Amino acid sequence: MPKTLFDKIWERHIVTMIDDNQAILYIDRHFIHEVTSPQAFNGLTKRKVGLHNVKLTTATADHNVPTINQDQPIKDPLSKKQVDALNKNCADFGIELYGLGHEKQGIVHVIGPELGLTRPGMTIVCGDSHTSTHGAFGCIAFGIGTSEVEQVMASQCIIQKKPKQMLINVNGKLSKGVSSKDVILYIISKIGVAGATGHFVEYAGDTIQSLSQEARMTVCNMSIEMGARGGLIAPDEKTISYLEGKENTPKDEEWELSKAFYQELYTEENAKFDQVYNFDATDISPMITYGTNPGMGIKIDESIPENTSNSESFKKSLNYMDLQSGKEMLGMPIDYVFIGSCTNSRIEDLREVASFVKGKQKADKVKVFIVPGSQAVEKIAIAEGIDKILIDAGFEFRQAGCSACLGMNEDKIPPGKYCVSTSNRNFEGRQGPGARTLLASPLTAAAAAITGKITDIRTILNN
Repeated sequence: MPKTLFDKIWERHIVTMIDDNQAILYIDRHFIHEVTSPQAFNGLTKRKVGLHNVKLTTATADHNVPTINQDQPIKDPLSKKQVDALNKNCADFGIELYGLGHEKQGIVHVIGPELGLTRPGMTIVCGDSHTSTHGAFGCIAFGIGTSEVEQVMASQCIIQKKPKQMLINVNGKLSKGVSSKDVILYIISKIGVAGATGHFVEYAGDTIQSLSQEARMTVCNMSIEMGARGGLIAPDEKTISYLEGKENTPKDEEWELSKAFYQELYTEENAKFDQVYNFDATDISPMITYGTNPGMGIKIDESIPENTSNSESFKKSLNYMDLQSGKEMLGMPIDYVFIGSCTNSRIEDLREVASFVKGKQKADKVKVFIVPGSQAVEKIAIAEGIDKILIDAGFEFRQAGCSACLGMNEDKIPPGKYCVSTSNRNFEGRQGPGARTLLASPLTAAAAAITGKITDIRTILNN
């Protein structure tokens, strides 16, 4: 029977079957951070259990860290407590830690690929739902809970039920000003936030193949936002080129063997999926969300839809956002712009934004955070003069961390303020109590920063 890419990786990692639906799955790489690991370490300590393989666990501080003055003591008590606990736990258990000030520190889903720790055919887990990002390399990567974090630490295995499989094909050429972030926001707006529940998604089609490796990470990152367990894309020459020469990528003869293996990681013709969707790239425009879940998205030149089903949650969402059905998003004044997060904080994102804003100035009343995803991204940005371009435009260029993606650190959006954000979630209070989040691509966010309002980037690029 023809196999999917998911099937091939899953079957290689089965240690044993518990029953017809559940397997004990071997995990190749476990990423941990300061927020979801303390309880797991406590569990190991109480049971006097060590890590099964300390070399397969990688730690970094990212979620609840400051993004300014990282060389100084952390002021926020909770953040300091969590980071201190991670430092102590990693020291006690012998885990390599990329903490604040370390040249390899950064958002966990950014540093994995850039260090070559993420590679095709692997199983990867982390106590963070956006672990699906790593699927862009042809991996089975998914988020786990704290009890499962402990389980993987102790055994390098996890008990999992095999999910259903979904294929999403996107074909056609993307229009100017339309990015991978628009692609995934478009897909979620069509499928809905529960449309892929219980499934692992494979993205395919010539549009997906045309995307850069970093752009593919953006697509896979938001798989969880439509209910999927994760998402993945078959590796190709772009994937191999991206990984070649990375610090932890195999070298010499081992690299040649690895490449041969990677080329076997594809879905075979006539392999069966539980559900298939097909989308035309020419129908995708710059996207913007208007509600309080990522599925409440529209093309930037569309109006907010009517509540045809008389849904109470729809009413509640628009009330929270202080928006109305029939209202156009174009021209709506905004207060903040955040460009960063594990979705859009890589060097390609910063290059794209810098190229657009060079020689321009942000709107007077708009506050703009630009937060690189890692120390490495920050270093490249400085070397290329990107930081200077952004600062000259009136943007704040900060240090690596999750920042204003979530209201867990100091980078919060004030109550009632609108923030155009390149992050992945727009739930009530996600960026701070009462904050109103509008998800968009880096280019759309940059256009809003310059004009002070929701703007169709195409109208600027075509002038």
